[in-house]
Amino acid sequence: MGAQLGDRPRVGEVAGRAARLGAIGVVAAPGPDDRGHRRGRSVGVPALGPREGEGSVNSFHPYLLDRRLRVTHALVWGAFVVIGIGFFRTQILEHGRFKLQSETNRLRPIILPAPRGIITDRNGRVLADNVPGYTVSLLPGAEPTLDAQIASLRNRLQRVAPLVRLDSAGIERVVARFRRAPYQPALVMADAPFPVVSQLEERRLLVPGLVIQTEPKRYYPDSGVAAHLLGNMGEVTEQELGQRSGLRPGAQVGRDGLERQYDDSLRGADGVRFVEVSALGHVVRDAASSTTLRPEAGEAVHTTIDLDLQRYIARIFPAGQRGAVMALNPNTGEVLALYSAPGFDPNRFVGGVDPSYWRLLSESPAHPLLDRAIQARYPPGSTWKLAIAAMALKRGIVTLHTRMPIACRGGLQFGNRFFRCWMAQGHGELTLQEAITQSCDVYFYQLGIKLGLTSLLEDANGWGLRTRTGIDLPGESPPEFPSGTEYFDRLYGPRGWTSAVALNLAIGQGENAQTLASMLRLYQMLASDGRARPPYVVHPAEGPGAGLDLAPEQLAGLRQAMISVVQRGTARGAQLSSIIIAGKTGTAQNPHGPNHGWFIGFAPADKPEIVVGAIIEFAREGPYVAPLVARVIARYLGADTTEASEYKIVLPADTAPHEVQILPALPDTTGRDTLPRDTLPRDTLPRDTTHVQPRSRTR
Repeated sequence: MGAQLGDRPRVGEVAGRAARLGAIGVVAAPGPDDRGHRRGRSVGVPALGPREGEGSVNSFHPYLLDRRLRVTHALVWGAFVVIGIGFFRTQILEHGRFKLQSETNRLRPIILPAPRGIITDRNGRVLADNVPGYTVSLLPGAEPTLDAQIASLRNRLQRVAPLVRLDSAGIERVVARFRRAPYQPALVMADAPFPVVSQLEERRLLVPGLVIQTEPKRYYPDSGVAAHLLGNMGEVTEQELGQRSGLRPGAQVGRDGLERQYDDSLRGADGVRFVEVSALGHVVRDAASSTTLRPEAGEAVHTTIDLDLQRYIARIFPAGQRGAVMALNPNTGEVLALYSAPGFDPNRFVGGVDPSYWRLLSESPAHPLLDRAIQARYPPGSTWKLAIAAMALKRGIVTLHTRMPIACRGGLQFGNRFFRCWMAQGHGELTLQEAITQSCDVYFYQLGIKLGLTSLLEDANGWGLRTRTGIDLPGESPPEFPSGTEYFDRLYGPRGWTSAVALNLAIGQGENAQTLASMLRLYQMLASDGRARPPYVVHPAEGPGAGLDLAPEQLAGLRQAMISVVQRGTARGAQLSSIIIAGKTGTAQNPHGPNHGWFIGFAPADKPEIVVGAIIEFAREGPYVAPLVARVIARYLGADTTEASEYKIVLPADTAPHEVQILPALPDTTGRDTLPRDTLPRDTLPRDTTHVQPRSRTR
């Protein structure tokens, strides 16, 4: 037994061996022992870890597991710290910036145009007003680049183009406008009619960013009655955007007339509102009202115009004729009426003029956009004789009762030229007053010679008869009149002209073309105390006006002569039994067709309250125009309208408008010692001689 016990391994030894076997990967498998029982059997298995003797430690050792847990915890906490810092930076430190970016992506600004100031007449009646209108715009997209936004805009424009009548050129205009202001809504249609608005509303979900809003639209209640006076509206140009402050692309500005002259006052200040948009760009709702900036309306403009008188002139002006009528208060310079024909409808310019209507106006031979009261120039004809008479009286060359050496026998021989009078049988001997009454050309030929060319030019320039009147309307043309004798040297060459040019200038022909406004300034001086008050519609011009420097009795004598013109002279058609009118007719020679007719008058003659001038193109004679002026005066002074209506304005049958608008006659520079032949009616030139002056027609 002792031997048997000695043969068995000791417990400690077995345990140590087992530990070593476990360390090298030996597993004991059960097997039968000597007694038939199963016992462990050692089986060698390759080790999975490092080999014994290499100094390695099991990867699942508790020490390693603990270390890995600590590292993992550190990483997780570090990540939380980084995220926390990021949240702190975003939510606290840069909250304002990110909120602004968020609001920018969610909110879109929409301009609220300011209502233009109204324009009224002297009695407060509205000449230009505002009414509600619809504007169609497209909001900028959310694309990251401008090119992408433009591509999106083009795509959306093509969807609405059939409804808003946009062709390819129109689409490009909208895109060009958007390029100038890419953060503002792109204006598609400024004055959309209601049927178009209804169709767009039905398709709103198909067009992201579509905005239809109500805006004030300019409206002219009397349409074309005062078109040239008021002007019209148009879209601001790119050049104006760079020159004028406070304008935005697509804004409507005054294009002519009072709308242009006082645009800065009328325009006001635009406002802005914000709308919320979805991720697809559709408008969801308006932003809070606190974000809205209300527009400020423009200032009202009160004019000196008498709307009743303006309407009356438009009603009685001969239909289909071209010309102008202008009325002033001679004592203040206030413009009471200003009418030009043919005219146009300024309402059709609001929101953009239709191309076909623009072509109709711009290509018309009648030039309806031309304001014939302040922009067209005409030879003044015999209306100029009052200026010559005033010059001669001022210089003491004649008196009101002076007779000329040569009586009128139908013409005057001067050198090798024969200058005719409009009356072939002649007027005989006349005083200055009688010569004005009969509009005798021969008398004024001689008066021009006595006055002399130098004095004539000097006084005309001193009285402002070659400068603008200064009326507060844009685009006024200055008269065309020589500044001095050097003008003729340049025109004809040194010594290429003679003093005979004074004869033509003395009867309102030759190198002389005046506007209706400039001639009205002359007659305003005659109707008042001899001083001119610059004409104005809203604000008078600064600075003193011109003066005739005539004695009161000389002015009274000239007025008496003009009364005689109406009562027994060339303007008998302007007589009114209840009102004494003073005035003068004139016939402007037109080398392109029938002559033009002038008449300028004022009343009451002893204490004038109104001076009215009118010119009708192709009317042939001034006497045909006189009844028109008489009716205007009667209307303003409250005369019997029945009496005024008895004076019919009957023009000759051959006054159909010609295609060529009158311009100042161009001289024929081939003649060195004669007057320009082109200043005379071609159909009256003699066939058998070249040295006879055609008969003058300057009544």
